[in-house]
Amino acid sequence: MDLLSSLINIVGEDRVSNNQEELFIYSRDSGAQHPRKADYVVMPKTVDEVQQIVILANKEKIPITPLGGGFTLSALVVPNKAGIVLDMKRMDKIIEVNDIGRYAVVEAGVSQAALKTYLEKNYPTLQHSTPEAPPTVTVVGNALIQGHGHISPRYGVNSDMINGMEVVLPTGEVCKIGSCSVSPYWFTRGPLPDLSGLFIGWFGTTGVVTKLSIRLYPKPPYREVMAFSTDDIDSITDAIREVMHLDLLEDFFLITQEKPDWMNHVFFVIIVSAHAKEELELKKDMYKKLFRAFKGGDKVKFVEDLHPALEKRFLDVPPLAALAADFRKGGGFEYTGAILPLNKVPEAWRKGIEIAHKHGMIVSYVHQVLMGNSIMFGFNYSFNRADEEDVEKTRKALDESNRLTFELGGIVWKGEVGAQKLAMERMDPNTADLIKKIKGLLDPNGIMNPGNWEK
Repeated sequence: MDLLSSLINIVGEDRVSNNQEELFIYSRDSGAQHPRKADYVVMPKTVDEVQQIVILANKEKIPITPLGGGFTLSALVVPNKAGIVLDMKRMDKIIEVNDIGRYAVVEAGVSQAALKTYLEKNYPTLQHSTPEAPPTVTVVGNALIQGHGHISPRYGVNSDMINGMEVVLPTGEVCKIGSCSVSPYWFTRGPLPDLSGLFIGWFGTTGVVTKLSIRLYPKPPYREVMAFSTDDIDSITDAIREVMHLDLLEDFFLITQEKPDWMNHVFFVIIVSAHAKEELELKKDMYKKLFRAFKGGDKVKFVEDLHPALEKRFLDVPPLAALAADFRKGGGFEYTGAILPLNKVPEAWRKGIEIAHKHGMIVSYVHQVLMGNSIMFGFNYSFNRADEEDVEKTRKALDESNRLTFELGGIVWKGEVGAQKLAMERMDPNTADLIKKIKGLLDPNGIMNPGNWEK
């Protein structure tokens, strides 16, 4: 029996395909990376189906690439060595929301919009950390790539919010990680050996996560945006430190853009939320006082007349700050997600401008501060998808900004294969060897998203 027939026997004829017109969309993503070949796409609906597919792939030594929403922009879910794309979108059940324990258990295909809408309807006082991404991005996928959300400055990146998971290992076994391994409740990862790290940040090379428990947080009824501006790049680090030390915000990001002219400044955008109007006004007043006293009071100005459209954009969940980027004809958008130490922001700011100008691009930055000890510094590049020369310029700019990130002592977030290799080259050799050993132990036939996290 051929592989297609075997896959049809597992999931049914309507959920597997090797038609080129359908495989086309699985051979590329929305970023600037080169397209790559996929042989089959399969849409499982149950963990049993995932298990059978993995066992079959192991037997035939066929690569498997798990896919959630497919919006990483860095081709993490585009097969490097062809094979099967495991599209998890049909596994879309919200299994449980625990109001008292403040967590949700979801299948791998549940989208950010689905969970957000479900909570708004049924648990309006709770929220999950929603990333600045299309609504079809999956909750599980974002957490596994260590994504961040609109409350990450207060609570940490979304991988920190994982309580537990169900995983199909590369050899077909199904296991549970966290409290769900010993209890009917998915409420915590500890105090047990924390095996979740075997699957977070590995880009699907160690298993297929089919269910995940994510923490939920209080959703205050009052929210407002405050914006402050400066032209003093050297003061950015001190300003971030002071803002985060006050510890009263919900979200905090920095934004700039060369065009239009009025955006060609450094903007500190602070979202404050509260359970009472008095609390909200107190927080707003505290941040105004902070910047009035900051370095003599002449470095940072409060933006009194923030445009209503920008105010809405920043307050939206997710806050679509990236819409401020200069989208060229052709609609392409790509970025290096540089996780940097805060003291390196001024240098990254200036050198990033040099890279953009070198390749004829308009500078556009959107950065989110993470828990006060690092920043997701976005080197943003827009390009024309229909212009291969423009796309190639973007690839070169990405490579340069990736290299700059590592030179500054940072780490590239959800990096493409090239960025992963840069990380592995700089990594402690014993750590790189440990990664190889873990992959080899869990995936002896090397079928899981091969080509990622390899030297």
